Amino acid sequence: MEKESIREMREEQEYEFFSPYAAHARDTKGRERDEPQCDIRTVYQRDRDRILHSKSFRRLAHKTQVFIAPMGDHYRTRLTHTLEVSQLSRTIAKALRLNDDLCDAIALGHDLGHTPFGHTGERVLNELCPLGFAHYRQSIRVVEVLEKNGEGLNLTWEVRDGILNHRTSGHPSTLEGQIVRFCDKIAYINHDIDDAERAGILTEDDIPKEYRDVLGSTTRDRLNNLIHDVIYSSEGRDHISMSRPVETTMMELRQFMFDHVYLNSIAKQEEGKVERMITMLYKYYEEHVDEMPQEYIELIGKRGEPEPRVICDYISGMTDQYSISKFRELFVPQAWQKK
Repeated sequence: MEKESIREMREEQEYEFFSPYAAHARDTKGRERDEPQCDIRTVYQRDRDRILHSKSFRRLAHKTQVFIAPMGDHYRTRLTHTLEVSQLSRTIAKALRLNDDLCDAIALGHDLGHTPFGHTGERVLNELCPLGFAHYRQSIRVVEVLEKNGEGLNLTWEVRDGILNHRTSGHPSTLEGQIVRFCDKIAYINHDIDDAERAGILTEDDIPKEYRDVLGSTTRDRLNNLIHDVIYSSEGRDHISMSRPVETTMMELRQFMFDHVYLNSIAKQEEGKVERMITMLYKYYEEHVDEMPQEYIELIGKRGEPEPRVICDYISGMTDQYSISKFRELFVPQAWQKK
């Protein structure tokens, strides 16, 4: 009799331990391209590892979360945001006996399509590109098309569904995807408060007392209360939810952050420069498509991808510093020197 693999033992353990509402690795809807199973890892563990080892994941370390090119070592980047979403998601999934491997994969992949300079870059590309641009759709394009020189990562359907639907208006099909959708907001609201306080834009006393009375007056208390509320509101249910008072207060606090931080003139004082820079890069590559890297040129020539989409692929994949470097190379005169 053939010996049971480590993966098969793990899959059996999922059935024995997980909630009946969990996504079991053995029951995945599969990948777009069939491939042999790993003898050690489940499909969701493999997806997590593929994302973790991807180039687009590494680039998140050098992409803006809120504050553009902050002078300080402790402000969040798009990577640290992603890691915090992963940690919160796994905590909730474990408490609810759901599939924390699936949560981890979705969380690690949810922002792979983000542009340099955060939502400012996203908005500019959406305005410039006739096909439109949204980071959640671009994240799917990264894992399906752009990674591994056009092969994509060949992730499972459940991971791709969670990545696509992590936005506020999304409707993830799995409870694990629903957890990530909540944790994305829980993470960025709280770490952005922390960063805003570090930047001198906010103090805890600036946050309305009615929000602090419900959620807490420190980042630690707010995270603790929000995580517990999701767990207690979702336990034994076929969907993930928060209690009405806590969710309402969290969304009001989110709007407060838009009004006082995300649209704050201090935090956004460099935004106009970013808009002009991204615009000039986009228009340059419209006229000089052949100057993009070969892998992008081949998307147009060999796969028939629309030029505006591929230009967005290239620019959205840039880190903050790389986009500045390309702008300087293309548009800033260099000092003459004798060859």
